[in-house]
Amino acid sequence: MTETLNAGELIALVARVFVPTEEDVALGVMIDLPDARVPDDAAWRARREIAAEWVELLDAKEETIGYRTRLLMYPNVHTNNGDLPDRCWIHAGGPVPQSVAELDPAVARPMGKVFDRFPMLMALTRFSSTAPLKLAAKKHAMRAATMPGFSADMIPALRIDYTEVNRRVTLLKDLLDRATGADLVFRHPRGEDRLHLDLRHRTGHASSGLLPQRGVAGNLPSGEAYIVPYEGEVAGDSSRSEGVLPVQFGAEVVCYEIVKNRAVRVLSAGPESDREAALLAKEPAYANLAELGLGVLAAFGVRPVGAVLLDEKLGLHIAFGRSDHFGGEVGPSAFSSPDAVVHIDRVYVKETQPDVMPVSVDLRFDDGSSVALMRNGLFGPVF
Repeated sequence: MTETLNAGELIALVARVFVPTEEDVALGVMIDLPDARVPDDAAWRARREIAAEWVELLDAKEETIGYRTRLLMYPNVHTNNGDLPDRCWIHAGGPVPQSVAELDPAVARPMGKVFDRFPMLMALTRFSSTAPLKLAAKKHAMRAATMPGFSADMIPALRIDYTEVNRRVTLLKDLLDRATGADLVFRHPRGEDRLHLDLRHRTGHASSGLLPQRGVAGNLPSGEAYIVPYEGEVAGDSSRSEGVLPVQFGAEVVCYEIVKNRAVRVLSAGPESDREAALLAKEPAYANLAELGLGVLAAFGVRPVGAVLLDEKLGLHIAFGRSDHFGGEVGPSAFSSPDAVVHIDRVYVKETQPDVMPVSVDLRFDDGSSVALMRNGLFGPVF
């Protein structure tokens, strides 16, 4: 049986995530649409159906809940965390368009105007909109829950105790704020690799799935603390991130040599290694280490579903690419084209990388002390 949320659960979800006030008169549920370049698929159709169902259920309760709910549509941007289009469509009823070709240019609205009109947004999209919505939220009086790749099997993760999730991620954020570095050890069939991430000049972020204040955007479901490793932008002070980072692609473990927070070459051999080496050469901004993430949801019984939105919230993850939306220096202009912009997470849980074990993660502090944060992929007694 497919998981679903009824009207009461949806109302409770919106109330918990956004804590609506009298000024929060509208909720927009955003979807992106297929085009000739990125064709539709079953998961994408199902996600749009979920979004349309949520709009219908919530809109029927407008008089009770005090806000209207509308379906918002825009052409997909072909890549995760690429900038959003300038235009958006507000669904006026009837069948939901299933492709960009069905959108009427005459009724498009400026995206900025839509942000001003809808102080609460939920984005159930094919491609992640987290980066552009984080930046947009700083300019418009709204907040957004981003749900890229959302599927019905993630619904149980919307029902867990987010008060406790918030406590844990806040604790981790406080540790990341104080840390000057993180030392990681990975074990895989080719041996053992060590990586140091420079956390100086940075503060952490807590993402608990709670967005009561305007001006912010974050994932839902959520449950992570994260930080951008220092990228070396201070004159005369290079990044100290260095070592080797292994990432499993299928049956192959690709090993990246990291120097000054960038993957400078691939040390392993094989078809996936060759593909990644070519990508580094073609798109240097992809080589940037953009995030150290610490997900906490595994302790709540949540299991991977094969989608980064949820899977990264289960444990350790490290991202490549764009970082400006998290307070880093690498943004869209660093890439060769808008379609090349990425922020892509590599998730270190057994189900996603069975041959790569994060043996240890230790945070280092200015006074020489340290915290044994994780052992064999699990958090130590930090909570």
